[in-house]
Amino acid sequence: MNTTLTIKTPKKLRDDAKRTAAELGIPLTTVMNAMLKQFVREQTITVSAYPKIKPEKLREWEKASDHMDKHPEKYKAYSDIDELFAHWDKVRTKKNTRTITKRIGA
Repeated sequence: MNTTLTIKTPKKLRDDAKRTAAELGIPLTTVMNAMLKQFVREQTITVSAYPKIKPEKLREWEKASDHMDKHPEKYKAYSDIDELFAHWDKVRTKKNTRTITKRIGA
């Protein structure tokens, strides 16, 4: 015997989930039932604070990494994290100084 479960969820999330299920060729109801069965069977739920990297972002990262490997003269290497932070602080200070100067002179 089946029953209906009503939940509140953002419309965009529901639509994205429906679209993803359709791309996999299964109804969203099947996805939800599978998740509920797993929850009952394992009596656990996994929640990740870190999103999974999208394949297109991974490709962008690999492209940038390859470029850095091929052209090391264009990039600075840092010996430790303190050196990197010092560089960032210097860049941020220069950027903020330019912004303030620009606003005062405008």
